[in-house]
Amino acid sequence: MSAHVIGHGLDDLAATARAALVRGIDAGGAWDSDPVWREAFESVPRHLFVPYYYVGAEDGYERLWCADRDPRRRERWLRGAYADSPLATRVRDGELVSSSSQPSLMAKMLAELEVRDGNTVLEIGAGTGYNAALLAHRLGDERVTTIDLDPEITESARRHLAAAGHHPAVVTGDGARGCPENAPYDRVIVTCAVTSIPRPWLAQCTPGAHILAPIATGVIDLRVRDAEHAEGHFLLTPAYFVPLRGTGRPEPRPTADGGLPRRAIQQELFRFLLALTAGALDPHEALALWEREEQPERARYGITVSGEREWAWLDDPEGPYAWPLA
Repeated sequence: MSAHVIGHGLDDLAATARAALVRGIDAGGAWDSDPVWREAFESVPRHLFVPYYYVGAEDGYERLWCADRDPRRRERWLRGAYADSPLATRVRDGELVSSSSQPSLMAKMLAELEVRDGNTVLEIGAGTGYNAALLAHRLGDERVTTIDLDPEITESARRHLAAAGHHPAVVTGDGARGCPENAPYDRVIVTCAVTSIPRPWLAQCTPGAHILAPIATGVIDLRVRDAEHAEGHFLLTPAYFVPLRGTGRPEPRPTADGGLPRRAIQQELFRFLLALTAGALDPHEALALWEREEQPERARYGITVSGEREWAWLDDPEGPYAWPLA
């Protein structure tokens, strides 16, 4: 799909909507640490990557489409493409399997990745290709690899990227195993939720690389020391992503909350702790920790990977509050 396909006077609306989206992200301070990302978001048209998407409806999902014959629905599709919200892009048997992330969260994660000119980046989870396009705009096509398990997803991402004028490496494969043929990487950004850090990612990184990955409704920012060691803190922002799929995917652990007080369950930060400690701490222990430490923010939590061990912690990796991950 190319920009002219929307037609019927919507080109100007696309430009206006994209500018409004960039202003909104800018106002939120998402890229204060690296304002070069603003130019990438201004230049890469998101609507090329979401020719259709699904919105919630009474009977499940309603599809909005760029080629809808109803001009009002086409305009609704275009405005939605530039809303600062996630978009469901692939649904199977009523289950969401792929989406385009909220742009302001994407901007925050890209800024936190701290890329430098000449860096190579591996993206786990190709999605629509939009995030890969932003990375390719910033670094150049030859320095970006994006991987996804589903050949339909990678094929559509490749088409979307080409329509936007970008041709990074788009690989069909198990993201949990990384992409060794294009390694080593200076940065790894993960756009699907995991429950622990697959070791191949560390092995494919350069010393000092960053790995940014969603875990337990948060995003961990790991600094890689070598193929067996990495450590880092969570970002402050909440994050909700479709789970990683593949043979190397760790099994999700249940987050039982039976018998916990409603006042705690309704707190988003407690639900984060409950997910992070699932299977390792009794939920009532987690509640006691949360209350004793005065409802700690995400940035106080971290993860350490050392050889075969991997654990999460509060404040100090060697402190009293630590528990194993899967």
